[in-house]
Amino acid sequence: MTNWTVEEFMEDIRKETETQFQKEVSEASHQEIYFAISAIVNHQIDKDWEKTNKLYKNKKPKQVYYLSMEFLIGGLLKSNLLHHQMLDVCNTALEKLGLEPEEIYKQEHDPGLGNGGLGRLAACFLDSMASMRYPGHGFGIRYRYGLFEQRIINGYQTELPDYWLDNEYPWERRKPEEAIEIIFGGTVHMHKKYDGSLEFNYENTDKVLAVPYDIPIVGYQNQIVNTLRLWSAEHTSAESPLEFKDYYHEIDHQHTIEQISGFLYPDDSSHEGKHLRIKQQYFLVAASLKQIIREFKNNGNNDLQKLHEKVVIQINDTHPSLAIPELMRILMDEEGFSWDNAWMVTTKTFAYTNHTIMSEALEKWPTDMIQHLLPRLYMIINEINERFCQGIWFDHPELRLEIPKMAIIADNQVHMARLAIVGSFSVNGVAKLHTEILKQQEMKEFHQLYPGRFQNKTNGITHRRWLLMVNPRLSDVISETINDRWIYRPRELTHLLRHIHDKPLLTSIGKIKQQNKQELANVIYRMTGIKVDEQSIFDVQIKRLHEYKRQLLNVFHIMYLYNELKDNPTLDITPRTFIFGAKAAPSYYFAKEVIKLINTMAEIINHDPTIHDKLKVVFLENYNVSLAEKIIPATDLSEQISTASKEASGTGNMKMMMNGALTIGTLDGANIEIKNLVNESNIFLFGLRAEEVYHYYHSGEYQAYEEYQTDERITQIMNQLRDGLYGYYEFKDIYYHLLSTNDSYFVMKDFADYVETQQCVDQVYRNKDEWLSKSLINIAHSGKFSSDRTIKEYASSIWKIDNI
Repeated sequence: MTNWTVEEFMEDIRKETETQFQKEVSEASHQEIYFAISAIVNHQIDKDWEKTNKLYKNKKPKQVYYLSMEFLIGGLLKSNLLHHQMLDVCNTALEKLGLEPEEIYKQEHDPGLGNGGLGRLAACFLDSMASMRYPGHGFGIRYRYGLFEQRIINGYQTELPDYWLDNEYPWERRKPEEAIEIIFGGTVHMHKKYDGSLEFNYENTDKVLAVPYDIPIVGYQNQIVNTLRLWSAEHTSAESPLEFKDYYHEIDHQHTIEQISGFLYPDDSSHEGKHLRIKQQYFLVAASLKQIIREFKNNGNNDLQKLHEKVVIQINDTHPSLAIPELMRILMDEEGFSWDNAWMVTTKTFAYTNHTIMSEALEKWPTDMIQHLLPRLYMIINEINERFCQGIWFDHPELRLEIPKMAIIADNQVHMARLAIVGSFSVNGVAKLHTEILKQQEMKEFHQLYPGRFQNKTNGITHRRWLLMVNPRLSDVISETINDRWIYRPRELTHLLRHIHDKPLLTSIGKIKQQNKQELANVIYRMTGIKVDEQSIFDVQIKRLHEYKRQLLNVFHIMYLYNELKDNPTLDITPRTFIFGAKAAPSYYFAKEVIKLINTMAEIINHDPTIHDKLKVVFLENYNVSLAEKIIPATDLSEQISTASKEASGTGNMKMMMNGALTIGTLDGANIEIKNLVNESNIFLFGLRAEEVYHYYHSGEYQAYEEYQTDERITQIMNQLRDGLYGYYEFKDIYYHLLSTNDSYFVMKDFADYVETQQCVDQVYRNKDEWLSKSLINIAHSGKFSSDRTIKEYASSIWKIDNI
């Protein structure tokens, strides 16, 4: 590893700026300096990348391939500098050149490759695999526009294209020579060959070229560089140009191809949206599997019967489930395997991670659409289903009545989660409660059928980004207190428990939190024009906007506090700044109404002089990784308030805990495991438990209208939504939705307990030493939630791979 001095780094910046842009540093724009530094880092990365690839080729280890529709990797410049031990040198060099480092780093546009926790988890996993020297790589899609860029206009979410590729992306390497042809649709002709085997021919198909773009995944100070390969959909060169009279048809055809890697999660409420989603998913898995098999053979492995000895493929949620029938197709149709041999190899190669317990979120696609788009794959899925159902009928008579609930094809739908379970050797949940609910409730019949297949792997986050990089002042204090071994072994953060009464340390941590809050207050002012009190409690809820995550419960609490202050302006409460960051799916009307409500409420509360700035409400638009990196170190209170049993794990809870925030939450997802570590006295818990939620669902005992009528606070809040206090009857739909659905996520049921728990938060925060001691206890236990731990568990008990 190269060790630059500050002077050497300054000289390299000068040389790169002159070489790339023919400018002196003093004349170059911030963006040009960003590209110059990226080039310096890339020189080192390319050397290490080549060495790593040679190492894998020579040692031929078993490798893991992580298939995911999302990789929310965030900005890579600071991360790559950190991993190459160059960040401090770069910062100093920039300062000596008269530049502000953060101004340079913010020139990097977050790649539009993901939306929320699923994609960020995948990114953390890749980081940990490289940093722990595991041979592991990612496969995804190179979306040109990502999800969308969120703008708030008159309080409403407005979706704009995310032009993240408008400028050159310095971290990707285009590899057109390794492009792969993918076919869709057409007609499949089957006939027997002379030896009795079947041959399949295709005609009238649509061809698409999957062109790879490789992004380096840099290990932490170990010279290992793994690969994230993203596929871009392009024209096949084999297609002959159409005649001039078909020009417009050709333009339309090009647009259809480009849509495949156009943007993340097209709206699947329409036929066209479903069609495109299936195309995207097959495009990803077909290209990735061909690449995996190509690499397997290039490494001198000609016997695909042993594929599982050198390859394990992890399916990240249901989106890549078509990889299972696609591998069967390749093995049978292209490699001449029998069904039984192909099925044996397939079911020893795939492992499936489930990320949801909400049945409506488990993907299923119309059979006629699969049959039209992927005719040969549909034949294979149908055969898998027939054999699976027959196996249950003959070998498990006790489950015969459950076959309709287990069949891969049922109700004219292909059920992707069922396909993933049947075709994988391992199925894992992502938190202990989540896994138990899968085993005992949502996938109970499959667990009965495959009792050894289900296991838990609680999610994790990379502490290198989410503590070391985003909170360097806190990281330095931790290292000064317990040594810097925690960076390599994050569980050693527990040594901080010896210091929970160390007054000077607590004072230092308190000062760092205040500095972080001041910096976030500046960001908030720049983004919104709202001035917030950095001495107030920074109460933060940052996550995808969905009913089960219950941003609305948070809103109800704010409305309650505002009503209390209007009645009694001298009310003694600790000032609070409520910070939201969230995107709602474009077609998710209710979620978008909640965003409008938050912004309307903010407009009223923030401009009401009678409450003396005791409350401020901020909605930060276009929430992404870079914004999270500013918010998380400044958070005092982490809102993890999903309806119990609905949140599979959560990772925002881990990130904020790691930076010293205290959690207010339900006993859901990883909150339970946080509670078990830090003790109930260092987390604020409230609300129904999972078993109570299930009881109410099944018994029908809960009546939302009674809750609305009996709690005067809820009555007032609901009536304010209905009667237009927050704007011309605009939010009556929220009022009617809660009552017409019987408050299906128990916002009103949990409200009283939530308010009482928030009052406890207020009281504890007044005692700074007590709050900081609790904060330090949370930091000390957060090492358990490093993704290094998670990946080590995957490697040892699922993937069976060794670090190199």
